[in-house]
Amino acid sequence: MADKPGDLVQGTLDMLILKTLALESMHGYGIAVRLEQLSKGVFRLNAGSLFVAFQRLQRAGLIRSEWKATENSRRAKYYALTEQGRKRLNNETREWGRQVAAIARILEAS
Repeated sequence: MADKPGDLVQGTLDMLILKTLALESMHGYGIAVRLEQLSKGVFRLNAGSLFVAFQRLQRAGLIRSEWKATENSRRAKYYALTEQGRKRLNNETREWGRQVAAIARILEAS
């Protein structure tokens, strides 16, 4: 479980990265900013955690990367979702919804 607010539940970082990339391909910093924005500041990811997650997702064939110029003409590695990644995201989203509903039922029990 999370020790402090903002800690991600084990195994959710990959799903959140996949969801972010389902919206558009992005560089690592952009993904970190987007997740912080969408979570209203609850999730602040460090570069090390993201780097390890990107490597894991690429090895699994869920994302691909390529070097491109950023908006301010710097080079950055952009990540994009693969078809396999899209399928995994759909499966994990369904499973996450099932688990959240089950946890809600347990917490609401009297």
